[in-house]
Amino acid sequence: MLDYAKALNEAQYEAVTCGDGPVLVVSGAGSGKTRTIVYRLAWLAEHGIVPQSILLLTFTRKAAREMLHRAAALLEQSLSAAQGGTFHAFAYGALRAHPPAWLEGRPFTLMDGPDVNDALKHCKETLKLGKGDRSFPKTQTMAALLSKARNKEMPLAEVLEREAFHLLPHLDDLERLEAVYAAWRREKCLLDYDDLLFELEALLHSPATAAALRRRFTHILVDEYQDTNRVQARITRLLCDADDAGEQRNVMAVGDEAQSIYAFRGAAVRNILDFPTLFPGTRIIRLEENYRSTKPVLDVANSLLANAAESFRKNLFTRQEGGDAARLVIPLSDMSEAGLVTRRIQELLEYCPPHEIAVLFRAGFHSYHLEMALHHAGIPFRKYGGLRYAEAAHVKDVIAYARLVVNALDMPAFVRVAALHSGVGPKTAQKLHLALSLRDEKAMLKAFARFSELLEDMHFIMTLKSLPQNPADILASILERYFPRLEALYPDDWPRRRQSLEEIIQMAAGYTALDVFVADLALESPDEDESDEKCITLSTVHSAKGLEWDAVLILDLVEDRFPSRHALARPDDFEEERRLMYVACTRARKYLDLYAPASIYSRAERGALYASQSPFLRELAPGLVEVWLEGFGGILTRRAAPGQTEAAPPRGPILSKRASPAASRTTPPEAEALPERGDRPGAEAVGRPCRHRIFGPGKIIKHMPPDKMQVHFPGFGIKIILSEYLGLE
Repeated sequence: MLDYAKALNEAQYEAVTCGDGPVLVVSGAGSGKTRTIVYRLAWLAEHGIVPQSILLLTFTRKAAREMLHRAAALLEQSLSAAQGGTFHAFAYGALRAHPPAWLEGRPFTLMDGPDVNDALKHCKETLKLGKGDRSFPKTQTMAALLSKARNKEMPLAEVLEREAFHLLPHLDDLERLEAVYAAWRREKCLLDYDDLLFELEALLHSPATAAALRRRFTHILVDEYQDTNRVQARITRLLCDADDAGEQRNVMAVGDEAQSIYAFRGAAVRNILDFPTLFPGTRIIRLEENYRSTKPVLDVANSLLANAAESFRKNLFTRQEGGDAARLVIPLSDMSEAGLVTRRIQELLEYCPPHEIAVLFRAGFHSYHLEMALHHAGIPFRKYGGLRYAEAAHVKDVIAYARLVVNALDMPAFVRVAALHSGVGPKTAQKLHLALSLRDEKAMLKAFARFSELLEDMHFIMTLKSLPQNPADILASILERYFPRLEALYPDDWPRRRQSLEEIIQMAAGYTALDVFVADLALESPDEDESDEKCITLSTVHSAKGLEWDAVLILDLVEDRFPSRHALARPDDFEEERRLMYVACTRARKYLDLYAPASIYSRAERGALYASQSPFLRELAPGLVEVWLEGFGGILTRRAAPGQTEAAPPRGPILSKRASPAASRTTPPEAEALPERGDRPGAEAVGRPCRHRIFGPGKIIKHMPPDKMQVHFPGFGIKIILSEYLGLE
């Protein structure tokens, strides 16, 4: 027998050796979740549960294989008879063994991604949708939208309203396509990836089939339960329903509600929060000992969770001693932030190998300025979650215009600009370029006779060439000309692309010569031939989940960026942003730096605007972070704690060891006590003072039926807030 008490901590031991019935293991970040599941599998096998009665449901086949392999290695015996895999793989096997009645004995085939795209294209052509309409969404976009609606179990109209408002004019056609595609699958005996789950759920409503599956699988383990969608949770419950004798199945769900960050894929945090209610008699076991991070990092993470609207209260702790205090750095602007982060990375490289340093951000475009700064500093990096800025097609389009302003004979740039016009292929573009390069106006006019819009583009470029070469102004003019074309070229996601393009003006603001800016963007990436170990990591937080580094730096912790601008209007979205912040912080083992620029460049205002710090920073408990302020000239000065004088940063790296980090921590700026909710205001409250838990006191200026208010908050401006999150003064 294995010595479980020796191999596990107290909470892990309790989870591994618990008896029958429903169990929820709330596994905090870095608390040994996988180890716990592995030992649970071994314990079940050692205590008489035959492997073929065990069902392990995970989100990747690799995770299931690894867990079963490790458990088998512990026992020195095979567990190959245990079934482990994804919900979808389990569903496929169950449906093969118990085909749905509607098939009428016919075999079914599972469709892969390309099959789905081909089927949707066929249905679209049958319905004659989008003919000649370049704004109609592409096939892959249609597939993604239909899948999202099914996974979230949400009407397609609501999905478009929330995530693709620019496609709402096509709603009726997309709903027709949705219905025809569903009927076509049935007619052809085909199932797509999403069908598997809903067909399995229907199968489990058949008493005989459900009873057979329950007899087969007496012990069920579900990993990453916080990432299940609604139908996966219902399947788990149906597999574990009590039998006629009232005997409850044995189910162990393992997960962390604080790491539920995939609502956009359909994950429902309520599944794990409601588990004890849906499975009466649930035993809740919390894994709180963290094996990854130092105490200062965990203190920040715990403070974030303390303000969650709803959670399984837990307090992460570590037996490791020491650790540097987390730092809150306040750059003057998002432009200077990139320089400060680059300098910090150079300091960290004295303590950490490159692959142990990560910079995290809410959205892919937040790293664009940093990418440029790292190029200048010669620091290799790899980016995960979003293309590098200069690799995106819409950015290449705009830069092609700029390249022609610099050099009218730039053939690759001309070919790209020409390709934006209908009827101009590569060969035609080369002929047109030849006419252009001859500098013969008559020959050029003759060659361009059929392409008047392209000729207008060339005149536009020549006009820019004659203007003062201010890079930001030239790029602003190019964007104004390009934006209408952007909507036609990228109908599926032009709002997102437009937002990222507006960053280019700010990126160019620090340059005095357009050719230098264009050259910097075009410079070959310094990490092309570098191994991963020689590169630091740039990553969105979503792409970083499950990973860890010695040092983590988090960018743009200001409102409208982290949390995102859409999150404040919906409490559920706001809480998911909090969980995203928690995930970001808990990726750090030793060093955690938080960056909150004091201003953000606004293209509309042609200048920098005050940026309000992220509410997640304002909510941090006093004394958890050191605060460093950027002064003019890029000098960092540490904000003194009460009773202390301000100190300049040390001459050496800021990471120098301190005897007592706790004594040097200070209160983050704008920390404040948050008001409790009061009476919910209605239309009669217009003009009255109110209070919000994040923004503080304000005045209601408009009622927006049925449940929103437009409120002016001094220092924050006008916000749209749900009524339930406002209290009348």
